[in-house]
Amino acid sequence: MSSEIKTLSSKVVYENKWMRVREDAIERPSGQQGIYSVMEKPDFTVVIPIQDDYVYMVEQYRYPVEKRQLEFPQGTWEENGQADPAELAAGELQEETGLLAKRWTHVGYQYLAYGFCNQGYHIWIATDFTMTEQNLDAEEEGLTCHKIRLSELDEKIKNGEILDATTCNALGLARLKGLI
Repeated sequence: MSSEIKTLSSKVVYENKWMRVREDAIERPSGQQGIYSVMEKPDFTVVIPIQDDYVYMVEQYRYPVEKRQLEFPQGTWEENGQADPAELAAGELQEETGLLAKRWTHVGYQYLAYGFCNQGYHIWIATDFTMTEQNLDAEEEGLTCHKIRLSELDEKIKNGEILDATTCNALGLARLKGLI
């Protein structure tokens, strides 16, 4: 498949272990030239851990918005950006909640914000748990796990208390597919 927009040149303008930002000189089909900035990040997973009429969520301080926020467990392994999505989901769930799930359902794949970023994420439903201990990364200091009734989650989303688009999207897609 050919690209509608031609890349004339590309340079990395910022990079760390979590992301790389590049600036591309481009040419559109009309011949109009411009620049496009792209953030490259590895794919991640988001897990909807559900038991009976409850979901497990994590709360952590999100520095960019300067607030503690509730969201579904999610993450990536920076050291292994090509990790198997199912293995990543199981690892993130155990790391953040201490839960080991016996049953997994893949809900789907979405892009996070394809207007500027190539990162996508796999959505999973996890059920049938064994409880172990959390195994948090240093970056997850202060992360707490909460068991919340699904109806309470719905109210928190409607009232604007839960603002994580990935969490809201994952729940919505799982419901649209009849999985919740």
